[in-house]
Parts: sequence; C-alpha cells; structure tokens
Amino acid sequence: LGLLLVFLGLALPGTQGKIISKCDMVRILRRNGFEGFEGTTVADWMCLVKHESDYNTRAYNNNGPSRDYGIFQINSKYWCNDGRTSGSKNACHISCSKLQDDNLEDDIRCAKKIAREAHGLSPWYGWKNHCRGRNLSSYVRGC
Repeated sequence: LGLLLVFLGLALPGTQGKIISKCDMVRILRRNGFEGFEGTTVADWMCLVKHESDYNTRAYNNNGPSRDYGIFQINSKYWCNDGRTSGSKNACHISCSKLQDDNLEDDIRCAKKIAREAHGLSPWYGWKNHCRGRNLSSYVRGC
C-alpha cells in the first residue's frame, strides 16, 4: 500500500500545489509592501493566508454558485473569471486559473485591489473569523 501511495504521489504532481513556508511567505509579503497596506500588518496577511489556503498556491474552495482560488482564496463572483460563475465581475481582469499557479505576482495585485477597495481585510471570512482583533505575533515570529 505504501508503494502505491508513493507512486500515486509521483503520478499526480501539482494536485497538491506549492506549500509556501511560513518565513518565505513573510518575506514575500514584506517585499511586496503589505506591512501597513490599508492599515494592515504582515501578521494580518499571514493569518489570512493560513486560514484561507494553509499557504497552498493551488487551494480551491467551492462556495456553491462561486469558487475561491489560490493562496488568498480570491472569489470568482467578483474578482476573477473561471468561465463557470454566472455574472462574474472579474474586477481583477484575470483568469482564476492564474491564481493557482506558483507565480504570486497576479495574486498579490488582486489581493491588494480587494483590500484597497474594502479598506482592509473584511472581505475574507478566514481573517474575520480567526484573526481580526487578535494577537497575531506568532504568525511572523522567528522570521
């Protein structure tokens, strides 16, 4: 059974996506100007990413009529086009599939657009339910 699982793991590369390490994600966020962006901290964003995608670039969540994609779990009803969500606004002018690759540049641009328009992180339920108003220093400690 173990050999079969190893074989399946090798035969299906990409189904897991890239899991970005905590400190690598902190560096990416700092390098891209997230500290202080719209009144948020890197710790806010780290908590958001942890609870939305668990640092997985290929994360996907079906919400019924819409879906969330990528490390920031960007929604297909408002922000990206997946070709399946009726009435998609595609405000980031991007294919949702681009939010599931390992290049985070377009994910970052779109996440910042969302935060800019909302003046913060309230569009993300992972952040509202697990991060808002809490001590988030553990999300950046040691990095």
